[in-house]
Amino acid sequence: MLLTRRAFFLFLLNVPLLAGAIIAPALLYLAGVYFFLILGMIFADRVITPAPKEFDLARINDSRLSLGAENLVVIRVTNRSRRAARVIVRDEFPAQFIADQLVLREQKIAPRATGEFRYHIRPPRRGDYRFGDLNLRWRGILGLIVRQARFPAGAPVKVYPNLLDIRKYELLVRKGQLAEMGLRQTRWLGSGTQFERLREYQFDDEFRRIDWKATARRGKPITREFETERSQNIIALLDVGRLMRAPVGGPSASSGHSLEKVDYAVNAALMLSYVAGLRGDKVGLLAFADNVTHYLPPKAGKGQFYRMLATLYAIESQPVEADYTRAFAYLRAKHKKRSLIILFTDLASGLAAKTLVAQIAPLWPRHLPLLVALNDPAVVAIARVMPNDSPSVYERMVAEQLLDERAVTLESLRRRGILTLDVPANQLTIAVVNKYLELKARGKL
Repeated sequence: MLLTRRAFFLFLLNVPLLAGAIIAPALLYLAGVYFFLILGMIFADRVITPAPKEFDLARINDSRLSLGAENLVVIRVTNRSRRAARVIVRDEFPAQFIADQLVLREQKIAPRATGEFRYHIRPPRRGDYRFGDLNLRWRGILGLIVRQARFPAGAPVKVYPNLLDIRKYELLVRKGQLAEMGLRQTRWLGSGTQFERLREYQFDDEFRRIDWKATARRGKPITREFETERSQNIIALLDVGRLMRAPVGGPSASSGHSLEKVDYAVNAALMLSYVAGLRGDKVGLLAFADNVTHYLPPKAGKGQFYRMLATLYAIESQPVEADYTRAFAYLRAKHKKRSLIILFTDLASGLAAKTLVAQIAPLWPRHLPLLVALNDPAVVAIARVMPNDSPSVYERMVAEQLLDERAVTLESLRRRGILTLDVPANQLTIAVVNKYLELKARGKL
């Protein structure tokens, strides 16, 4: 139990009486009466204020939290007493998480009623964590005391790749509002075998799809469209080596609160597997550092999505260089059918870049390779800022050199027919899914 400012103020009012007792000793008796009166009021406040046993607390949250997302946590406080109570809640969430509120705002809960406190947490790493207890503090009815109690509420929680984005996707699909998420509205017409319709020729349409008879009749190029093929193969290659271990945001982001590049790739791979699964495609996964760490052969169905989820949950970055040669050799040995092969990586310079080009280029045209390079907005910002001292001049030179080497590698890949995406890490998921939708709609798979 703690005393409030009101109680201390009432005690301070006794100081003039004590001071006056030096001149008039009779005031000492009055000061004593006043002191015990305040003590009596404090005791009465404790008696009439609800006791800890008259409160019930419960924490409500997803058992699977989403990596890097704002996850809602609800604390329900039930007041079973016959008096209203003004309460404050503090939750013992895992220390690694980032919360938008450390102490939840005071709320008045009516007698025999339940109040809800809401806050959001953002986990920066996948893995197993544990919530602690719930701490409740409430004011006395007379405002002289504050009572507090700790309520056992320890519970394990797992942090998975971003499932909230998938729920949001499901909702927007039902509403027909995918544009709100940054995803393209795509009609599923492509280069399958079943004829769908005729339409005007568009840029990048294949010439073999032009219907020359319809073109002659209408006096303008007309293209035949076919239903998009299903059950095509999509394989996500995840580089989990040293470069993907870096936190996004540069050295200033290494406090443990920023996602690693591999985490952005994991989130994107999960969303891609979900969207591709809805389209009837088979999705697989290969994760590698200096060796292949995980492999899931392409399969269709909801069961494959959950296998992807479990595998991506367990992936961790490694403090070693990625071995592209070994990874692509493993893939060639395990998988022969034509596939869209999406490599999530960060572009290195020198020998590593040359090795990457040499290994991915032979995949085309048997497969459709897509290299997804995660760039760090912090590096781009350094390269663009005007330096004002010697250290910043050096930083800009290094950043510009990194970007130039990156551009050379990307151009080398494009010349060899390799599709590329070079996007900021925080835009990765939308960019990858949109690219898949585009390739699917154009029948490139």
